[in-house]
Amino acid sequence: MEKYMAIDLKEGKAVRLSKGLMDSAKIYSNEPWELAKRFSDAGAKWLHIVDLDGAFAGDAVNLKTIEKIVSATNLNIQIGGGVRNEERIKSYLNSGVSRLILGSVALKNPEFVKEMAKKYRIVVGIDAKDGFVAVEGWAEVSQMKATDLAKLYADAGVEAIIATDISKDGMLCGLNLEFTASIAKASGINTIASGGVASLADLESASKTNGISGVIIGKAYYEGKIALSDIFNNNF
Repeated sequence: MEKYMAIDLKEGKAVRLSKGLMDSAKIYSNEPWELAKRFSDAGAKWLHIVDLDGAFAGDAVNLKTIEKIVSATNLNIQIGGGVRNEERIKSYLNSGVSRLILGSVALKNPEFVKEMAKKYRIVVGIDAKDGFVAVEGWAEVSQMKATDLAKLYADAGVEAIIATDISKDGMLCGLNLEFTASIAKASGINTIASGGVASLADLESASKTNGISGVIIGKAYYEGKIALSDIFNNNF
């Protein structure tokens, strides 16, 4: 099971939110590239980045910071937040990002996402509140069930799906493994669990859940609940 260390960017700083609320942002680093180096040194292979400003603006607001992170390490990087057109996809890939996360557009324009998945390395982000898909930086909740959206991408060629339970994100209350497994079952695609990791026990439980190929770890590390050495020195 892959472990993805997370960096959420707001105004060039590494922050974490609670339940996706921008006014809950807590700053953990003014130099996110130094965090990335720390993760790489500990044994991380992947880095998960969200441009929070971009998620609301629909633009690559933190591109310069992301380029610094890319330059600082050899990590594979997946990034989301405001990626809604092919031009933006190309610009990120040209800057050294490994693959792109398409979230809001995955609900609003599935045909576009499927077309991009034929040409580039694409991950679909499905963020849900009470089982329904949330978009536009989680500011809007749709009438689409998360599992129904997952089914749309069953044979689309996307590399993975990131399943986030918004109610648990940044709350250190444990993963919603049932929700994540339901996304994996509906899509038949490797699914990455996101939102709520609080302890090593959460990682171990995720590793034993069918369909879960990875876990995103953010606040649990930043708040000292899990050490990097424990994350990367365990076999689950």
